[in-house]
Amino acid sequence: MQTISVVIPALNEENAIAKVIADIPKTVCLPDGHTGGIVQEIIVVDNGSTDNTAAVAAQNGTRVVNERRRGYGYACLAGITALAETTPDIVVFLDGDYSDYPTDMPRLLHPIFEGSAALVIGARKADNARDALLPQARFGNWLACLLIHRFFGVRYTDLGPFRAIRYPQLLSLNMQDKTFGWTVEMQLKAAKQSIPVCEVPVRYRKRIGTSKITGTLIGTLKAGYKILTTLFYHRFWA
Repeated sequence: MQTISVVIPALNEENAIAKVIADIPKTVCLPDGHTGGIVQEIIVVDNGSTDNTAAVAAQNGTRVVNERRRGYGYACLAGITALAETTPDIVVFLDGDYSDYPTDMPRLLHPIFEGSAALVIGARKADNARDALLPQARFGNWLACLLIHRFFGVRYTDLGPFRAIRYPQLLSLNMQDKTFGWTVEMQLKAAKQSIPVCEVPVRYRKRIGTSKITGTLIGTLKAGYKILTTLFYHRFWA
């Protein structure tokens, strides 16, 4: 049986984080009904929240890690550092705003359990996902995936935050991005290292609260700029 750690970056998600935690399955079964993995811990990385996110997460049985430096990448890196204490077989990343469906974790994990992939991206393809994603997010995903294919010869359809990866492969990627380029950096480095990757369709819904990235014009511009510069850096200089 494989051990799973779940990492949830969170910034001011006190109204959503308990719902996210409650929906994370404690065990994940294979299609034949046998248990494939057990969730050994949930790590909520409080990314400088000014509300009660950390307290609510702790009350719901998670390990809370504090990372005051604001940035999605900073939070994910803090989560990876915390994993050294438990060294799981597999790491799942998902957002703390309840836009992802934690109950879709088996879809992400089955290809890893079966050995067909070491990194699985949750692709937000369902009709409800299209309605929930803002137009600027859909365009940004399309453009980034197009450039990844042109530059690196691999096809992705999404840069979705809901993803699962084997812990040794995660460490081998030596993730560095501190802000909005985190997801694209992971997918680019996986392509460059020839890590087996697949996408599986997952559901997606409108988040609780307002997005810190695509919910504002400045956030959208910063995210778009960072994703594009990350793409070009890894294509021509890294």
